[in-house]
Amino acid sequence: MFKQLKNYTWLWMILLCVVVGWYGTQLDPATIEQQGHFDFMSLVPALATLVICFVTRNVILALFMGVVLGGLVTTQYNIIQEFLIPSIGSERYAQILLVYLWALGGLLGMWNRNGGAWHFAQYVSDNFVKSRRSAMFFAWLMGMIFHQGGTISTVLTGTTVRPVADRENVAHEELAYVVDSTASPVATIIPFNVWPVYVGGLIAIPSMSHFIPDQEAAIGWFLKAIPFNFYGWLAVLFTLLFALGKLPFVGKTMRAAQMRAIETGELDSPTAEPIVSKELATLNVAEGYTPSLADFFVPIGVLMSFAIIPWLVTGSPMIFEAFGLAVVSSIALSIIRGMSVSDAFEGLVDGIKGVTIGAIILGLAVTLAKVSDTLGASSYVIDTTADILAAVPFVLPGILMITCMVVSFSVGSSWGTYAVVFPIALPLAYAISPDPLFIVLAFGAIMGGAVFGDQCSPISDTTILSSLACGSDLMDHVVTQLPIAMAAAGISILIYTVTALILTL
Repeated sequence: MFKQLKNYTWLWMILLCVVVGWYGTQLDPATIEQQGHFDFMSLVPALATLVICFVTRNVILALFMGVVLGGLVTTQYNIIQEFLIPSIGSERYAQILLVYLWALGGLLGMWNRNGGAWHFAQYVSDNFVKSRRSAMFFAWLMGMIFHQGGTISTVLTGTTVRPVADRENVAHEELAYVVDSTASPVATIIPFNVWPVYVGGLIAIPSMSHFIPDQEAAIGWFLKAIPFNFYGWLAVLFTLLFALGKLPFVGKTMRAAQMRAIETGELDSPTAEPIVSKELATLNVAEGYTPSLADFFVPIGVLMSFAIIPWLVTGSPMIFEAFGLAVVSSIALSIIRGMSVSDAFEGLVDGIKGVTIGAIILGLAVTLAKVSDTLGASSYVIDTTADILAAVPFVLPGILMITCMVVSFSVGSSWGTYAVVFPIALPLAYAISPDPLFIVLAFGAIMGGAVFGDQCSPISDTTILSSLACGSDLMDHVVTQLPIAMAAAGISILIYTVTALILTL
């Protein structure tokens, strides 16, 4: 079906724009303002983006079309003024430029020029990693160690293990799955990061003050819900079993990637278009420079120190400063060890060039998130499930997880999903049953469902960054990890439903 659709890409996209544009003119502004969303049309830009992603495998085109459709639904046809400029001029996109483009790209470029990551990979490979399985386990272990979630986890784990995994013929799809599945899921079950504080701030509000009086109590609920975050635990467990070669079900697409890498040594599919460009795809150590472990560990140490130590002391990690100082330390160390200034800055620029496509994709993803927020996509999904819950209360945790999966997969953000769902869903859970166990079930379902979408959506920053750091094609990464993640999600929903049924009998 996708192949047939691809043959007529421009025709059906034009027809879609015409239909959506006409429908947008039929909507009643007063009704929209009253209900806070555009009915089903609230989901059309995000859903269309996902379909176009899978059909055309052109993520930039898909994201741009999503923004265009958002303009047609809202009848705000000047999408540049309405969506693009506000998003590109936002603090979040500035963070993308600073961290993902300049800092991440610069650090990758410096490791490419001073050979730091390659030398570390050689050292680990010679002393610890002896096979594909040990390389995959090393990737899983690094994901557990770098458990801050999102940017830090994917970037540090991916850039650390990729040279080792490449050496052992681990397919980039395999590596990207391990990196992605040990990013946000781990951050929700190992609470030594900013996630409890963020979520606590969302639920310590007046409408929940009767059972969550303050921020401290809110964080306490997060901690109590950790054992009930079934998807988080299963995602980490499945990833470990996958790394050890013990996961019985990996899906047809992932199995094909594994066999390709084992039998041919090809780390990407023949049709792959990895996000990392040729500037970062091959080693290019400066002439006369001798790589050392310090070239790898000094910038990593600087990054981790400024990301974690301030958080332990003040509760606020210095994420952006950490990435910036990591690049500076890499440049300074390379020059001190004998690299010319011109070679160092050439490596920096090559690295930035190498991740430009990733930065463009992330920028458009930010814009689409603004579109979805304007349309009230999350509110619509939640509103459509309210009637079901009144009749069969035991399905609430499972429904909440499914709802969060759909919302976060559509908008590419777990934190954005939390911000909308938690303030509505927890009071609903309390109204159905004030039993603390029932509430933490609902809490865990929200945590896991949103993380599923964050992990699997092709417009999620962690999905994009996992592909970028591991050198994988974005859509190859998405379609290979989805069957495994869906299996974990299905088991989680079943556990929630059975447990809630027992509690509400």
